Amino acid sequence: MNFYDCNGRPIAYLDDDGEHIYLFNGKPVAYLYGETIYTFSGHHIGWYENGWIIDLRGYYVFFTENSSGSGLGRPGRHGVPGKSGKHGLPGKSGRHGEYGKPGKCLSWSNLSGEQFFNQ
Repeated sequence: MNFYDCNGRPIAYLDDDGEHIYLFNGKPVAYLYGETIYTFSGHHIGWYENGWIIDLRGYYVFFTENSSGSGLGRPGRHGVPGKSGKHGLPGKSGRHGEYGKPGKCLSWSNLSGEQFFNQ
């Protein structure tokens, strides 16, 4: 499953294991724990819901081919680049506390592309 930004550019993808998120250059950047998204250093950075990635303030960051349930329009998708070989997974630090879920904002996040994963 590929994650596209507000301009329709593919930024990252969910591995076949359904847990780890990689950039197309092969770098692992985050993982899913239920619907919660964490960095490997244990920081909670957002949620995955109905094919959307939502940031900590409730703004939409990425969409997938199957995203649904939002009033937010999806732009046309760009072609997907080839995937580089996957780098080894870093160790997972203990997860920090999960933030409370804010109400959803029907607009795009200021965090674009890889910025979301570098919080």
